[in-house]
Amino acid sequence: MKTSVSTLRIVIVAPENLSPGPDMDAELLEEADRSRSLRIGLLEGGYNIVAVLPSDIYLPERIAQIQPDLIIVDAESQARDTLEHVVMATRDARRPIVLFTNEEDPTHMREAIAAGVTGYVVQGLAAERVKPVLDVAMARFQVEEGLRRELADARSQLGERKIIERAKGLLMTRHGLNEDAAYARLRKTAMDKGLKMADLAQRLIDASELLG
Repeated sequence: MKTSVSTLRIVIVAPENLSPGPDMDAELLEEADRSRSLRIGLLEGGYNIVAVLPSDIYLPERIAQIQPDLIIVDAESQARDTLEHVVMATRDARRPIVLFTNEEDPTHMREAIAAGVTGYVVQGLAAERVKPVLDVAMARFQVEEGLRRELADARSQLGERKIIERAKGLLMTRHGLNEDAAYARLRKTAMDKGLKMADLAQRLIDASELLG
């Protein structure tokens, strides 16, 4: 996901009614200040804020419709429900998630990272820090996705090798071939039919199971 700042489409998930007011207590005032600094930093950084969404049961559907490049969670303290909604919304289509919060609990931080949060920022947010934080989060997400793809490819290759080995065993048993000859027959047949060896091997296994 190589996207420039000018085209990076950001969705903010935030609680409602975080506008500073005379009756706001100290904790809410601190959260309102953080929220204001975050938005200033995004605007100064040239980011494209495509939507500000509440954390509710409709969040997964809205995120699926918007297809943002990055999700920012502007969360009140103890906002576990908010984070759960966001994680559910990105379960099938992973995206970088950056959490800005006043929650300093290390347990909550570990839970957030384990759930898929790419960046976790606690308090003290100055507007000029927003862009560096998001740059790091995007870079980390890209590295993690690369590792995830490599692991998936390795597992797929291992699975294919097991299938091919099993098909080779069937040929060796039924046709009295040695291992090299069985492999050569599989390879040639796959090439002749324009198939991957693993696909041909799976067909052979399926046919063997069907015929007994």
